[in-house]
Amino acid sequence: MHNLLAYELVIHHIDVGQADATLLIEPSGETMLIDSGDWRQGGSDVIEYLEAQDVDRINHLVATHGHADHIGGHDVIIEHYETELDGIGTAYDSGVAATSQTYERYLDAIEEYDVELLIVEEGDHFEFGEADVNVLNPRAGDSGSDLHYNSVALTIGFGEFSYLTTGDVEADAEQRMVDEHGDQLVADAYQAGHHGSTTSSTTPFMDQVTPDVAVISSAYDSQYGHPHDEVLEDFADRGIETYWTAVHGDVVLTTDGSNVELKTEHEFSTDAGDLLEEKPDGDDDTQASLTHPIDVPTAPLAG
Repeated sequence: MHNLLAYELVIHHIDVGQADATLLIEPSGETMLIDSGDWRQGGSDVIEYLEAQDVDRINHLVATHGHADHIGGHDVIIEHYETELDGIGTAYDSGVAATSQTYERYLDAIEEYDVELLIVEEGDHFEFGEADVNVLNPRAGDSGSDLHYNSVALTIGFGEFSYLTTGDVEADAEQRMVDEHGDQLVADAYQAGHHGSTTSSTTPFMDQVTPDVAVISSAYDSQYGHPHDEVLEDFADRGIETYWTAVHGDVVLTTDGSNVELKTEHEFSTDAGDLLEEKPDGDDDTQASLTHPIDVPTAPLAG
């Protein structure tokens, strides 16, 4: 018989600045880490957070895509868990390579510690303890080399509760998911795509997702203007309870499969209109063309 107080799925949106890192723990204690923060942090902040939650093994390690603000800690986290703790279960990836030292270090760590790496695409499913995980993106088959278009998008179901996370998918991939997956996109809680950029959370997509809660992971004075004003305005119009790691800090969602509770590191309004007013003034026009932090590229092979 389960202890009802412990029979919960917990989703930790870790405040890693202009980056993403999300820890999920299901009732039996199985864990999933989706992305690992920015390369400049080198995984240290995420490891500190995981150990504070007594996570001694990462059963599922997901890279939504290869940009350095999403896999920045993967190599160090793999090394740390494989040498100091109880290891990594399985790693998941879109299979689309990035040209950066961060990505190379991630693959090197996978190889060095012989971590199982699975390339996922829409239609794939894996069990996460007592939760179910379904992959809605990338598109099945050859879908090109664009990292954002091929971001891993997951729905996680637990009882009557559903959670959607999409990495940095943009309008084209969102429209494809609307066309191909329709009602599967409906979610109680949604991690806003691409750090709250207008490239994502488009009207057709949000009309399908219809979340009660949204969580945005980005820096307070983001060099890219994230979250963009238009997204916050839309969330306000839709009445979505909105959390922004820059002001709320770590955002922890707990659900028993029916009821949902959210706790934050710092108290602040969850009205998206209030978050818009809190945003620092910035020149979004000059920032909009920037899509992800720059990492040092690997040197080309000598020909």
